[in-house]
Amino acid sequence: MPRTFVDMAIQRIDIHYFLELAPDMPILDVRSPGEYQHAHIPGALSFPLFTDEERKVVGTAYKQVSREKAIKIGLNFFGPRMVELVEKAEKILQERKATEKKLLVHCWRGGMRSAGVAWLLDLYGFEVYTLTGGYKAYRHWAIKQFEQSYPLQVVGGYTGSAKTELLQALKVQGEKIIDLEGLANHRGSAFGNLGQPPQPSQEMFENKLAMALFEQTKSDTTKPIWVEDESQRIGDINIPIQFYRYMCSCKVYFLDIPFEKRLDHIVAGYGKFEKERLLNAIVRIKKRLGGLETKMAVNFLIEEDIRSCFSILLKYYDKYYLKSVYSHREDAEQLIHKFSLPDTDTTSNARALLAIV
Repeated sequence: MPRTFVDMAIQRIDIHYFLELAPDMPILDVRSPGEYQHAHIPGALSFPLFTDEERKVVGTAYKQVSREKAIKIGLNFFGPRMVELVEKAEKILQERKATEKKLLVHCWRGGMRSAGVAWLLDLYGFEVYTLTGGYKAYRHWAIKQFEQSYPLQVVGGYTGSAKTELLQALKVQGEKIIDLEGLANHRGSAFGNLGQPPQPSQEMFENKLAMALFEQTKSDTTKPIWVEDESQRIGDINIPIQFYRYMCSCKVYFLDIPFEKRLDHIVAGYGKFEKERLLNAIVRIKKRLGGLETKMAVNFLIEEDIRSCFSILLKYYDKYYLKSVYSHREDAEQLIHKFSLPDTDTTSNARALLAIV
């Protein structure tokens, strides 16, 4: 039997219960496409009530005329697309092969947009949960995650040590990892954007990092989480300062791998990119690299002597990293533990690392 108005029970839930339900239910973000594109809860689906332009019109009416006028304008936009929204929700559940018609819905502050969509979906027969405080509540929760302590183990080492790949090898071994460079879509140097998709907004990076920390600790708060040693800045993204400071207080396992082996790894990874893109990356660090070294590196690149070019760059990055890894830590001598490895074989290096932890 269809439900009556008395039977309707849209449940307003807090962020903690929302995150508990999220793995098993679609999250519908009813904010405008532009708001969603800028940043959203990881895993949420764009389910806009208004277009960007419609949102602007409603907002202007609210500020300049009245709340009532804004609601009427919003209803004019909402009414014609009710069927479309219901069918879109049905399709989402069908694609997930969901056995229950349950949905999580949120807007910016848990206001009229989520209330309107939740009312419609509930009326149709979905079981709807709305997030109290909306996306703003998630942002507040996310920022709080960076103020906590975590059982971090930091993998350090010179450029070309295959640290990112080592994290994945540790994951295969059953370890917990957070790939900061993966979250930032950047490999962390002047060449770090090569072969990567566009970087997320700062806000979206923070959302992804907060969710990763939550997922890695929700079932066990004591098992180590492996991360790669980074500068605070990864491309155009900044690691949240509280979390970065905590990273810098944790033990660092410094992979000491021979220069030539690391050079092999760098050539294999970056030598495939177009000469022009490599040249642009070299130019970005020319002031720090120095005039002579820049000229030599560029000449080697033009002559297609990639190994000699990267050898110059790797020596520069070795000096830069050694200075960075020590200067960012108050107790560097106690925190940094070097151990020698013969090459960049990540499977054997992961085993060797776990054997000494």
